[in-house]
Amino acid sequence: MWQNLGLTLLVIMATLLCVLLFMLFGWYVVWQLFLSKFKFLRELVGDAGTPQAETQPSEPKSERPASSAQAARSRTSRQRVSFPESPS
Repeated sequence: MWQNLGLTLLVIMATLLCVLLFMLFGWYVVWQLFLSKFKFLRELVGDAGTPQAETQPSEPKSERPASSAQAARSRTSRQRVSFPESPS
């Protein structure tokens, strides 16, 4: 009788362990393939790493000189140039 009870408990514990390991493996695969792309979910989990799309370093505004900031701004925006009319 004690052997049957012990065997039953062992089977139940082994089953729970297998289910838990399967769930953890599934979560890991889904996280790596899909969920890690969302910044909100990364913040909830507390993941300090960033996905590859956001690994490009951005220059802080304080380190760029004002002249290069103006040059970059003038290149990105279109401006109309008006020429003075010559009398004929």
